[in-house]
Order: sequence, then structure tokens, then C-alpha cells
Amino acid sequence: MGEVFNVGKIVNTHGLKGEVKVIANTRDVNNFKRYGYVLINEEERKIEGVKFQKDRVILKLEGINSIEDAEMYKGTEMFVLRENEPDLDEDEFYVRDLIGMHVFDTEGNDLGAIYDIIETKNNDVYWIREPKELLIPALLDIVLDIDLDEEKITIKPVREWQYED
Repeated sequence: MGEVFNVGKIVNTHGLKGEVKVIANTRDVNNFKRYGYVLINEEERKIEGVKFQKDRVILKLEGINSIEDAEMYKGTEMFVLRENEPDLDEDEFYVRDLIGMHVFDTEGNDLGAIYDIIETKNNDVYWIREPKELLIPALLDIVLDIDLDEEKITIKPVREWQYED
């Protein structure tokens, strides 16, 4: 099996006919409409129906036809193959590809590895915890280059960042 993305977790049943409630682990819950299938316990399950309820996705999955069937999957993670994810624009990256990449400034200083990416209303923020905690706004005038092959991100030196009110 190829590389997989975790797209959600089954947290409960929904109704009597085997639907499951899912907490999505994807930026756009509408992705479930295009996936076609998910992998559960390394087994492919066709998505037969998708509904949305507040902060949950309700899925009807092939082979899960009763509340008793659905109960068995509570707490189970769901995945899709990376190759079935859409191609991203040139300046877009999957979060999982950036986690662990080292960030250097243009002067060659290694600022550390990305520990996590925080999503904010306006832009993502790269969080470095060590050797010194640093939050880097993922803005074009700060993040100058992302090289997935070299696993290296180049940014402007912090003292050169300018903020506008």
C-alpha cells in the first residue's frame, strides 16, 4: 500500500442503518464527497453517502449496514491513499510534508525543524520548538523557498520581518 493520509476518526454511530459520525482530519470536509472510498483497518470501504452535521461528517460506508456493525468501528481512524489526493498548486503543500523540515534563514542559520503548523484565519504559522521557540508566519514575503527534495525551508532573517497595521 502506498502512502496514506489520515482523513478522520469514527467517533459514534448515527441512526440504525449503519451510518457513522466522523471527526474530519481534513481542511475541507467536502473532500469526503469526492473520495469515493476510505481505508479502515487497511480495508477499502466505498462511501455510499455523505451528510454534514454541525462539526461532524456522517458517512454511510459499504458493508456497514446496522447500528451493531457501526458500533464495532467507533474509535477507528480512516485513511485515503495519497495518490488519490488532488495535485496542489505550486505554492501549496500538504502539512505532513512540512512537519520536520528544517528552516534556515538567508544567512544560513538553522532555526530548527517545524514541529507543527498552526492554521489561523489569515495564514498558516510554522511552529519551531527547538532549539528556540519561533513562530513563523507563512507569508510570501517571509517564507522565500520551500524545497521538498532537500527538506529545507528558507526564510528572511527575523529582524527583517515587517508588520503592517
